[in-house]
Amino acid sequence: KGGVVAEVKKSSWRDLEPSKRLEHSLVNGISEFVDSDVEEARVLATKPLDVIEGPLMDGMNVVGDLFGAGKMFLPQVIKSARVMKKAVAYLLPFMDAEKRENMIAAGLDPDDVDPDDDSNYAGKVLMATVKGDVHDIGKNIVAVVLGCNNYKVYDIGVMCSCEKILAKAKEYNVDVIGLSGLITPSLDEMVDVAKELSKQGFKQPLLIGGATTSKMHTSVKIAPSYTTPEHPTIHVLDASRSVTVVNSLLGENKGEFVEDIMEEYEEMREDYYAGLEDRNFLTFEKAKEQKITINFDQSPVADTPNKIGITVIDTVKISAVVPYIDWNPFFQTWELRGRYPNRGYPKIFNDEAVGGEAKKLFHDAQTMLNQICEDGSMTLKGVVGIFPANRSEDGEDVHVYETEADRESGNVSTTFCMLRQQAEKESDDPYLSQADFVAPAGYKDHLGMFAVSCFGCDALVKKFESENDDYSKIMAQALADRFVEAFAEYVHREMRLDLWGYAAGEQLNESDLLKVKYDGIRPAPGYPSQPDHTEKRTMWNLLQAQELAGIELSESLSMMPASSVSALVFAHPESEYFAVGQVGKDQVTNYASRKQMDLALCERWLSPILNYERD
Repeated sequence: KGGVVAEVKKSSWRDLEPSKRLEHSLVNGISEFVDSDVEEARVLATKPLDVIEGPLMDGMNVVGDLFGAGKMFLPQVIKSARVMKKAVAYLLPFMDAEKRENMIAAGLDPDDVDPDDDSNYAGKVLMATVKGDVHDIGKNIVAVVLGCNNYKVYDIGVMCSCEKILAKAKEYNVDVIGLSGLITPSLDEMVDVAKELSKQGFKQPLLIGGATTSKMHTSVKIAPSYTTPEHPTIHVLDASRSVTVVNSLLGENKGEFVEDIMEEYEEMREDYYAGLEDRNFLTFEKAKEQKITINFDQSPVADTPNKIGITVIDTVKISAVVPYIDWNPFFQTWELRGRYPNRGYPKIFNDEAVGGEAKKLFHDAQTMLNQICEDGSMTLKGVVGIFPANRSEDGEDVHVYETEADRESGNVSTTFCMLRQQAEKESDDPYLSQADFVAPAGYKDHLGMFAVSCFGCDALVKKFESENDDYSKIMAQALADRFVEAFAEYVHREMRLDLWGYAAGEQLNESDLLKVKYDGIRPAPGYPSQPDHTEKRTMWNLLQAQELAGIELSESLSMMPASSVSALVFAHPESEYFAVGQVGKDQVTNYASRKQMDLALCERWLSPILNYERD
């Protein structure tokens, strides 16, 4: 019965005239009939461009209006963009042929035509992921949404140097520049780009986006370097806001919009610096005195691992990690947010507003997931290490030994340097460092670590790009991120149950794992418990992660492929996740000395957490 109803509905809109069918396809994201409908519309039109400026733009205008009003959601918009791209791709050869004929008729050389003529767009936007950063899923989404609103987007990719960004902005004569980044070192890179834009006299507004960015950081650290009424620096939270912001910046009410932003950011800066003055910090020495003291006699170290050293994990199928997937970040990537009590997966399917679209998106995800499992287009690989380890004598670092014999002879293989909380607490809570969770010399403690990655996504992305299929491209990236996070969960469990075996009797289901009900923690370098990305180098050297698993580090220590996860593994039951927060110059000076790193360089890497201004 349902099939008959569907056929009736399908036939009813298929009976419309070609231009109306195209509009319907665009608004509903249906790409099944694009080529045939566009061809019919082209034959009826005076010229191919009329099809774009008529039914296609009419459809995209409806999409833009519905999205702006919150009546259409991101997955639908990206499906609509796929229809538009395929339609334009079909028309391009006809438009080029017509242009050549017209030029010949006018006595002009057809080879003099500018292939990059962008005069018909509402505006031009340059988008780039900054130097050292390989993450681009958010940037890709914003680029598609802006494209749907008739903006010409020049997406120059990932790991873009400041020089490249400025050169391309000049070359394309863009109206707006957008920077994206996921890892914390990208924040400093954005500051550098802003300073250089100012120094070279650029006049374009600067948009800042990405998971590690915030309105506060943008207002305090980036905007002061590059903000005037003509070219403000603005933080953009997500794709839906990007259209509103760009429309406002290029519209007739720009002055009023920019004035409001500048006023808001000035207030935020004042609040930030006032907050710094109000906030008290312990000296590093005081913080050390008030650290957590675990009694390793009463609460002993974890059992001796079943396997010490390095283990390569390269036989795990994606189907094996699917049960460990946390789907909540997947829906966040697609900007589908249910309202309480239907915020998380699977309750989001019950949400009145987004539930229907969430179900469709999840169905599409399962279809691609099953295809990937079947054809092996994505694969998982990782490397695990478990080594003898002890806290250093000063209690701030962790010494790692390759073998038990090395520990007995005092032959330290490498040292992981840790950071300690310094922001004053209102309670008697201790001031934590990850080093606290490892026993001092005299105890046979160990430290685990792993680096895992999902390979094959880049090739799929290129395939979908060649097919003008942004929806599948973004879906592939979103799934690769889910696969590797699930793989990390799987590997951590294997460490607890088998490789290390300190929780061999663990009886937890997948839901329990996502709620972190297991013993121990797996904090990642560059994240709140150890905000210094340079510790990844120590881990990579010890694990031989590049040689054994093919996972590389960029100059800003972003992991490549982008869908990669690394972590240290602490087994002690009293270990806990925490945020180091801001730190003082006394600790940073000591830390740089322990790392044998130049202080200025160390401050640059720790820039987001310094409680003082760098010289």
